[in-house]
Amino acid sequence: MTSAGTKVRVKTMTPPGHIRAPFYLRGKTGEIERILGRFKNPEQLAYGLPAAEKTLYRVRFSMAELWGDAAENPTDTLDAEIYDHWLEEA
Repeated sequence: MTSAGTKVRVKTMTPPGHIRAPFYLRGKTGEIERILGRFKNPEQLAYGLPAAEKTLYRVRFSMAELWGDAAENPTDTLDAEIYDHWLEEA
């Protein structure tokens, strides 16, 4: 899952606390647009905990994937920055 163009799905986890994956993206499939680098996990930093580095990706989703028949412009896209522990290959 380390290259642009890879199809990924956002995991449907629902952990408590500060999380960095929007709920409306969970379970949705997109494509890695680019790798942004490695950063300390903000989900741990929010609580003052030691934070492991995680890879941050920019993932592109189509409006059709996100909103189905309700998408006003199905071919438009939305890009979201999502950490690797929220993604799985699709």
